Parts: sequence; structure tokens; C-alpha cells
Amino acid sequence: MTDKVRIRQLHTGVSGMDEMLGGGIPEFSFNLIAGVPGSGKTTLAHQMMFSLASPSCKALFFTVVGEPPLKMLRYQQQFPFFDIEQVNTTIRYVNLADDLQSGNFDQVLRRIEEEVREFSPRLVFVDSFRSVMQANQANGGTSRTLQHFIQQLGLKMTSWQATTFLIGEYASPEAELSPIFTVADGILWITQKVHGDSVVRKIQVVKMRGQAQKLGLHTFRIGSQGIEIFPRLILDSKPAQVTGEQRMSLGVPALDHMMGGGLPAAYSMLLVGPSGSGKSVLATEFLDAGAKLGHKGVIAAFEKSPNQLLSHKLNRMIKEEQVGIIDTRALDLSIDEILHDLMSMIKRMDAKRVVIDSLSGFELALAPVFRENFREALYRLVAVLTGMGVTVVMTAELEDRYTDLRFSAYGNAFLADAIVMQRYVELSGQLRKVISVVKIRGSMHSKELHFYDIAQGEFRIGESTAAYKNILSGQISV
Repeated sequence: MTDKVRIRQLHTGVSGMDEMLGGGIPEFSFNLIAGVPGSGKTTLAHQMMFSLASPSCKALFFTVVGEPPLKMLRYQQQFPFFDIEQVNTTIRYVNLADDLQSGNFDQVLRRIEEEVREFSPRLVFVDSFRSVMQANQANGGTSRTLQHFIQQLGLKMTSWQATTFLIGEYASPEAELSPIFTVADGILWITQKVHGDSVVRKIQVVKMRGQAQKLGLHTFRIGSQGIEIFPRLILDSKPAQVTGEQRMSLGVPALDHMMGGGLPAAYSMLLVGPSGSGKSVLATEFLDAGAKLGHKGVIAAFEKSPNQLLSHKLNRMIKEEQVGIIDTRALDLSIDEILHDLMSMIKRMDAKRVVIDSLSGFELALAPVFRENFREALYRLVAVLTGMGVTVVMTAELEDRYTDLRFSAYGNAFLADAIVMQRYVELSGQLRKVISVVKIRGSMHSKELHFYDIAQGEFRIGESTAAYKNILSGQISV
């Protein structure tokens, strides 16, 4: 026999889950959905069930806890994926609590078998399977008895051509010695971690036989629509190919000249400067220059509300659908949520330019647990976006100490391919603004400081500071 058996993958209907699993749930597999209490196991099971259930793919949901299914359904009905028309037609609920109290697993297995033969489901759920284990212990059963029950259940479900999900409460995959961990074809592990005042939920594919899945912990949220998973983005081994000759105008001709012709395509640029130096104005000019060439852009606002952010020029570009705006003022985000929103809008608009305004707001928007790894988060953000062939401009507020010269408040200057610095200098009793190009990888650029000003929302660069003979040596720290 040389032909491989093709395993059909079932699309779960949960946003981001199929991508995390490597395409979906393998048909006829025997799976465990496990985790701590209150982490969203039952909600995840119901969201998958209502998405998959149909007249040709019926679902049986066994409950083995003391409370009736009606109580559970009362809460699941609050989500839009719940369809009351499917209950008792394509979905049936069966309570096994009375059968389980006897401690006779053969009887429980016969009851399950009777219901399966009568209803002919393609999907079977058992919630909570942890209760089965506890009943086995309470009735003096041995681990061998439980293992035999699990093996028989798995064999029967496979022979009945049913995809099975056992739902249970467990502390951690490493701490469990249950035979179900060996028998299961797939294990989904759900956790929730309290960090300060925030709660972060994550899901992990411990194993999924027969297919490659995304490793690591993936953030998810339970919102008004149900569960949404944000798969942890792995850097593409084949990034977008761009020619080093292609340059992106920043919308200020003098600055393009200082940079040797503009910012190389698919580069990341860090635009640093103190408060009020015009970083957002220059970022808007970058987007406007792209719009004039037909290059659509995306701006992620981490500090300001849309009403504060929308200058006349930017508002025009958004109305004309040349620029998409992502309002990320919500707190306790994860890097994968932010990347998910950015990538979705970039792909939808086929955007070539992205502005992140600003890195300090980006850090505050992250949940505390993610701020601890801010450098790693920023690295992934930049690498994924530039790997897509997008040119990225990031603004970062940097306190101007006049005597010190720094390029990043986070020690992340090395992550940027280019750095443009704005700062103030004191000249004849006045504060003047100067701009300089600190670095551009693989490209020549101007080393001079230039005065600049902002008039009527436009960024205007003047002559070099060296042109002023009355500036004494050492007055400007460079």
C-alpha cells in the first residue's frame, strides 16, 4: 500500500484557531480540551460545536456534572454563535450524572453507546471529563479501570466515525499522569494568568497528531462574539523580496536628500525626538507622500484618540481610503493582537507604508505581563511587518537632555534600519529645532544637522547649522 491516507480537517469556526492548529481539527480524532477553572473550555467547545453541527454532522454533548444542561445553556445562549434552532435537531444534550454515580463504567459506556447509535453524531463532547476521574476514585476504582474505560471510549468513537472532545479541569500538562494524555490524539491546554490588575488568557496545542501546528502559547480573548485566538506569529523564513534600490519618499524633499534619496523600501525607521518636535507631523508627511504615489498606508495610534490624531491632511487621506487607522487605546493587549489587526488591515488595503505612533504608547497598551518582554515584542513586530515588504516608521518620544545624545528610551535603536533624530538647541536665547540622520543601514547619508520648522502643518527643513558662522564650537552638542 503506497497511497497515504488523507485526513480531513474540520474548520472550527473559532477565529484564529484553524491557523494555530495547522488547518483545523483532524476528523475522527480523540481530543482533550483541558485547563484551569473559568478559562473558557466550555465556551470553546460550544463555539466549535455550533459552527460544525449540521444535519449531516450532528453533535452529542454529554454533561457529567450534577447541574442540568439547562443551566449551562442559559449562559451559552448569550453568545451569537448559539443557535436555539439546532438544539434537539442537530445538537442533543445528554446528562450522565445519574449513570456516573453508580461507579459502573461499563454502564456509562453502554449509555453513551446507546445515545450514539440512536442519534448518529459525527461530533461528541463530554464535559467535564474530570468528573469521570473523580467518580472513579470515589467508588474505589483503579487507574487500570479508568484507562480501560478511556481506551474503550476512544476505540468506539473512532469506529463510530465521530470526532470526540473531552473537556476537563487540570492544573498543568506536566503535572498530570492521567492515561487520557497518552490516548488523546490532540490536547488543547488553556490557561489564565493574573498579572497585577490584568488577566491574560492563553491557549497551547500540546499535541495534535498527524499535522504541524504553531508551537508556543497563543493569546485569546472571550468577547461579546465568543472566543478569538491570536496565533503567535513566527517570522517568515521567506521574507518578501525587495530591491535595495527602491526608496520611499518621506514627503520632505530636503530630508529625502539627507537620506540619500529617501528611506529604502521594507526598512524600519525610528523617528526620535522630544515632545512637540513634530514627529507625528513628519509621520503624516510620510503617509501623504505614499498616497500621492498610490501607496496606501496604515497608522496605529497608541497614544492619542482618533479625534486628537486626525489632522486635516490625515483626515482627508482616511476619508479617501488612502490610509487606514487602527485605534489601539485599549489596554492589556498582546503583541499578537496588535499584529493581527495590523496585518489584517495591511492585507485588506494592500498597504505599503505603516506608521506606529508611538512606541511609548505601544508599551503602555500591552498587558503588564507582555511589557516584561517589550524588546522581544518590538523585534517581532518590526520583523514581521518588514518581512511582508512593508516600510515602517515608528515614533518615539525621547527626553532632550541637551548634553546627552541617545536614540532610544528602550535600548532598541539597534532594531531599526534607520534613525532620524529631532532635538532642540538653544541659540541666542531661543529654542531652535534641528534634525539629523543618525544611520541608514547599507546607505550613505548626510551627517549634518539642519534647522527645521513646522508651519501650517508642513515640515520645512532649512540650511545646515554649519552655515551659521556665529555658532561657536561646542554650543551644539553632537
